[in-house]
Amino acid sequence: MASLFPDTLLRVKPAPFEYHAPTSIEDACALLGSLEDAKVLAGGQSLVPLLNFRLARPAHLVDINRIPNLNRIYEQDGGVVVQALARQAEVEDSKLVGQRCPLLGLAVRLVAHRVIRNRGTVVGSLAHADPASELPAVLLALNGHVVARSTRGARIIPAADFFTSVMETTLAPDELLVEAWFPASTGKYGIAEESRRHGDFALAGGVRYGDRLALFGVAPTPVLADPKDPTRGLQPSGDLEATPEFRLHLVQVVTDRLFAA
Repeated sequence: MASLFPDTLLRVKPAPFEYHAPTSIEDACALLGSLEDAKVLAGGQSLVPLLNFRLARPAHLVDINRIPNLNRIYEQDGGVVVQALARQAEVEDSKLVGQRCPLLGLAVRLVAHRVIRNRGTVVGSLAHADPASELPAVLLALNGHVVARSTRGARIIPAADFFTSVMETTLAPDELLVEAWFPASTGKYGIAEESRRHGDFALAGGVRYGDRLALFGVAPTPVLADPKDPTRGLQPSGDLEATPEFRLHLVQVVTDRLFAA
């Protein structure tokens, strides 16, 4: 029987690519340093749909899931380090996260649904850098950092310098994001967002840590804003979900909610 949507059906499988499964960070970095047009696969909850619809067409896929001891969640400098293969559900359930950085635990619970969080990774979400994602804004609000590795060594990238545009970061093509450090969230903190349905990407959202406010879903990257005038300088885009004016209204709504007495 002929399909009513032949073009759509042609795009439910990825374009051809070469698959690699390194078993160490060093091997992964060597591959990324020698291959042209490679993508890293960890949880795959963002990457695989892009591959299936051929919105991403890498020549090589580097699957890091066979690398041992890259899924730890541990304390460092009073905060929490989340490694590249730690699943979002593990972070959600972590007692250490609940004690040291409960803001991170709150944010993870807003990411999609539990079945997605069972596979998706926190570090993968940061590397994907979707501007409507909660976790990049949390890292920015807390003034955390990520650690990238390559054959040239390791480097620490502060959150303020990491996100550059829509789904773009300062990560070099030959670098592997191995972990993220979230400082302790003590004092006043919170996260609020507005979405059409639970689990959908936010139309607009905000993360509070003390007097710091990071907004998401309203700019090409998460952005720091003045809680007293959170919409200043913002020029959100409009789409079928919300107009720019409505997104600005939602920014004020979530800010008021986060900084209410």
